[in-house]
Amino acid sequence: MSVLVLLRHGQSKWNLANRFTGWVDVDLTETGEAEAMKAGDLLMQSSIEFDQAFCSVQTRAIRTLWLALTQMNTCWLPVTKDYRLNERHYGGLTGLDKAETAKKHGAEQVHIWRRSYDIPPPPIEWDNPLNPCKDRRYAQLSPNVLPRTESLKTTLERVLPYYQSKIEPELARGQNLLISAHGNSLRALIKYLFAVADAQIVNVEIPTGNPLLIELGPDQKPVSVRYLDQERARELPEIP
Repeated sequence: MSVLVLLRHGQSKWNLANRFTGWVDVDLTETGEAEAMKAGDLLMQSSIEFDQAFCSVQTRAIRTLWLALTQMNTCWLPVTKDYRLNERHYGGLTGLDKAETAKKHGAEQVHIWRRSYDIPPPPIEWDNPLNPCKDRRYAQLSPNVLPRTESLKTTLERVLPYYQSKIEPELARGQNLLISAHGNSLRALIKYLFAVADAQIVNVEIPTGNPLLIELGPDQKPVSVRYLDQERARELPEIP
């Protein structure tokens, strides 16, 4: 039996501003910092002894993890960062105000881009200053590897091989793991772990800063699942 905790980063400044964030490196708000610290308190109260942690290479996920580990008195835990746990790339929508984008393109079209499983927004332009190919943290990666837009489907195609090759083997060894990442990269993992249908996964909402505790059996399949902050819990998929 092992434990996997999925933690979406606390509220970010662009969450608050209602802008499409994706791969843009945005920091936490004060509320987001408080959510991260509360997550750490809840995890400490759970008495789970974690063996290591994983997170994306985006500041909001990294700082959420730091703050949570500080509250847990476990800053010494080994942490592995990888871009494959990054948020979904919102393509040409990146940086735009969501309400203004809906006025420009129509609410129905924006809803399709945001919530369909396999229809991505238009790609970001190469010369857009928010294009991740201009970000030093990705300098060692081929430009062909970096997405210019993603749907939830292609986000899953990025996240899942990493999970299966780097994280799942650690769970199979009985390790308890914490993943600090993003709404869509974690939604992709939930789709895989709970075998959620394509049409249903887009309705799964993950609250910021609320640890999702998943107990896994010997076959690495979920046997139980719950949010630690029940006051901010959302509906969970059924265990298959």
